[in-house]
Amino acid sequence: MTNAHEYAQTNGARFLEELKTWIRIPSVSTDPAHKGDMQKAAEWLRDDMLRVGFERADILPTAGHPVVYGEWLGAGEAAPTVLVYGHYDVQPAHMEDGWNSAPFEPVERDGILYARGSSDDKGQMFAQLKAAEALLATGKPPVNLKFLIEGEEEIGTPNLGAFVDANREMLKADVCVVSDGSILAVDQPSIGYSTRGLTYMEVEVYGPKQDLHSGGFGGIVHNPAQALAEIIAQLHKPDGSVAVPGFYDDVLPLSAEERAELQKSAWTESQWQAATGVPAFWGEPGYALHERIGARPTLEINGYASGFYGTGQKTVLPAKALAKISCRLVANQEPTHVYELVRDYIARITPPGVRSEVRLLAGAYPALMDIRSPMMGAAVAAYKKGWGKTPLFERGGGTLPILADFQRFLGGLPIILLSFGLSDDGAHGPDEHFVIEMFHKGVDTAIHFMEEAGKLK
Repeated sequence: MTNAHEYAQTNGARFLEELKTWIRIPSVSTDPAHKGDMQKAAEWLRDDMLRVGFERADILPTAGHPVVYGEWLGAGEAAPTVLVYGHYDVQPAHMEDGWNSAPFEPVERDGILYARGSSDDKGQMFAQLKAAEALLATGKPPVNLKFLIEGEEEIGTPNLGAFVDANREMLKADVCVVSDGSILAVDQPSIGYSTRGLTYMEVEVYGPKQDLHSGGFGGIVHNPAQALAEIIAQLHKPDGSVAVPGFYDDVLPLSAEERAELQKSAWTESQWQAATGVPAFWGEPGYALHERIGARPTLEINGYASGFYGTGQKTVLPAKALAKISCRLVANQEPTHVYELVRDYIARITPPGVRSEVRLLAGAYPALMDIRSPMMGAAVAAYKKGWGKTPLFERGGGTLPILADFQRFLGGLPIILLSFGLSDDGAHGPDEHFVIEMFHKGVDTAIHFMEEAGKLK
């Protein structure tokens, strides 16, 4: 009898054509004009889940775009349950952004599939669904399957946390698998085991009751733009570390073992320079560049606005100034607490001639996964078999809020980032693409993971 891996190989061309069909639906979550396309994409996915043999597949409402939920529980209570998370929404895309082909008409060039959503996240998520199809078509899968595919990841997942909280029993599982990210190289898999949290705020400094003539009042009124610059200059110490008292208190330290493991996948300084174009690096001392990004928290100024900055000149002393500030957080840090630390520090260092206000705009929790857990061992084994190479471990610098929500609402659920894309796939940009070989290897690796996970309970 044909096994799941043989089935996937035999049907690989069909899998790719089905992916193209789904990609052609422009499911852009941020644009109200595409609301109908969002519904169409959700219906297409639901129908495919039912076609491949899921016992249940539904489109379930949220306060925004719906989620698609599917399940097959035929392995029984004694078998592990794998919850697969992904998203069917995509970023906007237009030819004038710099695309070389229509963004929602998939094109193959040199073994690469070009289209919006090809890598982020339709292609990677679809590899998981085709792995489930291969297992269902060739016998009884060794695990129970639950798929939770949302439609709002590209707009910050504003409603999925509440959905997960309200559906804890339905989503109960032994592991959550997320295929929405990147590995090191086509021939070198890697596993990310952390994402950073986020505290996003804005600080506004107020001075005079209105904009003033700089000749008539300059020299006696503390300029809010200058006052804000003075405040911002005190948010970091001269060595590059964050100066906010208590900022690092809750940070979990890196062990010597973990630092050695992370070094295996670290970029060289020349690689970082090629990626950034900066003449020299800056930041918290005592940590390698890759450690500062994945294992340490940061405070960044994201934007600054005040007074007149149009063409020409206007000698104005502005009434106020505003800056956007974000803090990337690591394991054990709490978003609201970090906001309070920054708020209170800014209040203390605000000059007496102005007043300041710090407002919290958004927050997300960090997530950290155990690289020694049995399920992580199953992922390592799956990559070894699917890629023919042992994966390396990485800490991620970005934020994926739903991972922490899964951990918080689903009883510390183990999470595995089983990614099949590359960091240069062009996600969110023009000519987004997905290496076709990676898609097929992804299907095979996902099958291996489900087989390996099935041995653990």
